[in-house]
Amino acid sequence: MKTAIATVSISGDLSEKLTAIADAGFDGIEIFENDFLTFDAAPRDVGAMARDHGLEISLFQPFRDFEGMPEPQRSRAFERAKRKFDLMNEMGTDLVLVCSNASPLSLGGIDRAAEDFRDLGALAAEHGVRVGYEALAWGRHISDHRDAWEVVRRADHPNIGLILDSFHTLAKGIDPDTIRSIPGDRIFFIQLADAPKIDMDLLYWSRHYRNMPGEGDLDVTGFMRAVAATGYDGVVSLEIFNDQFRGGSAKSISVDGHRSLVYLMDQVRRQEPDIKVQVDDMPDRISVGGIEFVEFAASEAEAASLTALMRALGFVRTGRHVSKKVDLWRQGDINIVINTERTGFAHSSYIVHGTTVCDIGLRVDDAQATIERAEALGAALFTQDVKPGELDIPAIRGVGGGVMHFIDGKSDLSRVWEIEFRPVDDDQDEPVNAGLTRIDHIAQTMNNEEMLTWLLFYTSIFETHKTPMVDVVDPAGLVRSQAVENNDGSLRLTLNGAENRRTLAGHFIFESFGSAVQHMAFETTDIFAAADALRKNGFAPITISPNYYDDLDARFGLDDEMLEALKANSILYDRDGDGEYFQIYSPIYREGFFFEIVERRGGYNGYGAANAQFRIAAQKRHLRRSDIPKR
Repeated sequence: MKTAIATVSISGDLSEKLTAIADAGFDGIEIFENDFLTFDAAPRDVGAMARDHGLEISLFQPFRDFEGMPEPQRSRAFERAKRKFDLMNEMGTDLVLVCSNASPLSLGGIDRAAEDFRDLGALAAEHGVRVGYEALAWGRHISDHRDAWEVVRRADHPNIGLILDSFHTLAKGIDPDTIRSIPGDRIFFIQLADAPKIDMDLLYWSRHYRNMPGEGDLDVTGFMRAVAATGYDGVVSLEIFNDQFRGGSAKSISVDGHRSLVYLMDQVRRQEPDIKVQVDDMPDRISVGGIEFVEFAASEAEAASLTALMRALGFVRTGRHVSKKVDLWRQGDINIVINTERTGFAHSSYIVHGTTVCDIGLRVDDAQATIERAEALGAALFTQDVKPGELDIPAIRGVGGGVMHFIDGKSDLSRVWEIEFRPVDDDQDEPVNAGLTRIDHIAQTMNNEEMLTWLLFYTSIFETHKTPMVDVVDPAGLVRSQAVENNDGSLRLTLNGAENRRTLAGHFIFESFGSAVQHMAFETTDIFAAADALRKNGFAPITISPNYYDDLDARFGLDDEMLEALKANSILYDRDGDGEYFQIYSPIYREGFFFEIVERRGGYNGYGAANAQFRIAAQKRHLRRSDIPKR
């Protein structure tokens, strides 16, 4: 599979774009005409520059307002085409995109358009180039790929073919399976884009809200399956118009783009097993059985306050690493590791971010298969020196600079706690067990423009799905929140995108110097028993406004005993058609980190989004009152 991306998809000048695209692993580019026109170099030099980066110029685009024009516009269009063909010859590309005419001057008629393209094909042949015709979703007369194919079919010229764009087909609700009847050798090029489903003008939607395959709501996989069924084996390219991407990191967006294409074609290969799809073989998406551990990086001084909070939550220190200043804290099936080493990755993470979650360990069926898939999708492997008595646990760099390790039941990996940790008898009184059973979810906070990167990373590597986006109301602005989870709920990750530093999420990012885990939720089977145990341990939850409970009574009509129990224990409550959800929050630790205790009853699968604004208001009151130590 040859991959390409349109230069309009990312930020920077043409030289910067080529560097980012080449480094991400693409084979080619679509030169968007405006990128060429604003760049101070001759066509021949631009072509040489692309080739110096190891890239071919797969397509030059767009050529507008061509077919069906009256005179003198028709003659002018052919003159423009001739000059573009000359430019393409100098640049070193042989394919141009002609998009369906949107001019109010254009005349309708399939035969008229076919005749124009037949004549254009003859001119293209003289210049040794090819022409691809694409139906714009807002084209004046041709806005459907089926009509565009009929124009190409009737033109009947070897230098005239079809270009298909997933957005133009899927945004109009056209069945992508209609592509399957088109001969693959008459399709000259494929452009791909996803998008969130938004009810708005097609042109505006297209120009501002496209994103990478897998990041939106369109059936790009179904579209590409239909294309593959035609026998098409040419370039698969991205054409993304997105205001956020144009202002973001060209390197990051390019990496996302390449990952999205590899992931997409892997899905197509698996869903169309009888069709040859040109993509490297890799393990299937990885099934996760749960979160094996979470590791904090801290200094010895700051670890004291963190361990005090762990005790208040009912955790017991059960182990000390055989060779490092690393402690293991346990309760139920939860393993929390606190690393105070002064060398290695955890220490580097502490220097940059302060006390923070630096590592997440996942239980998987096959750790080696996990890193093979992750590496095939562009993730960086992580290694550091392994000392005697330690296991070499497969790991990758996560998004945001953290690390993810993978534990399976093969070899000695499943015995990591027995092999790498020695039992300890804590010198303090054992806290009351709070009945916390497992990690319900981990919440990661990032700048809003990074959310799609994190989303694609998790859904492409792991067997997970995304939930609908929700707006979390902070008194200082909105935070976008979206969860990634597997079917049985053993892996739940909530992604929270902050738009400004005045929100609690934004404050956390600013003070922690980057995206990171902001909170962890522990599950219990009895929230009221947990609250009682926590109180005995000296745990004091954040105080929720009494006004919240008055409103809760009005909304849900809870019985008086239940309502008083919620209020007395600062427990937040939510309910839907499937079940109930209970939440207790810890005070803010340092600059925004916190713990949550939750109970799910029935089939409740949400995260209490309706309670977020009340929780945030209470946490901000606590943050203002607290004398939080600074680094």
